Amino acid sequence: MKRFALLFLLALALPMAAFASSSVDFTNVGGTLSGSSAGLSLSGSTLAVMGVNGSMITGNLGTLEFSTAGMQSGGSLQMGATFDAGGAFTITGNGTNGVHNGTIFSGTFSGPVTWTLVTLANGTHNYTLSGALTGTWYTGATVFGATIQITINTGKGFFTGSTLISSGDTNIVVPEPGSLTLLGTGLVGLAGVVRRKLKA
Repeated sequence: MKRFALLFLLALALPMAAFASSSVDFTNVGGTLSGSSAGLSLSGSTLAVMGVNGSMITGNLGTLEFSTAGMQSGGSLQMGATFDAGGAFTITGNGTNGVHNGTIFSGTFSGPVTWTLVTLANGTHNYTLSGALTGTWYTGATVFGATIQITINTGKGFFTGSTLISSGDTNIVVPEPGSLTLLGTGLVGLAGVVRRKLKA
């Protein structure tokens, strides 16, 4: 029975490590979104804000770029469409204000990418692009996230193959190995205390 109790506590310690994570938010501004039914791509967008656990880092922090796969049938660039999973998505830091210098996230769209026409009350148009992401964090960990990109108002015209991005927000869920180690060590220590009490 004593061994069972000890094994039970150790079994609790290990799986809990998989659940600890934190969210990192990236805000990008500007850049040109261009493309056709073969795919959309964003270039020249500046990484302007990075939020980690409630703290914000601002400034020109690097770049955010992406390209989608091709458009699924039944949509249009002017009225809205869905693009296939795939393509590429990269966030690169420039070392400013403690931000990692180099590729922070490199991945792809893990599901369909939605291109949505938004018609405002005054008859002008915006577009939003949104999709789920999967890829590699700069530490080598596999991570998941999502992005939403909002275009500059195109007036009463429609998307004609190129437009500017007003802003975008990308959220990446990143494992916290330091916290996991502390949690695992604490639970193993607790198991040791219980073992000693059971022996006595």
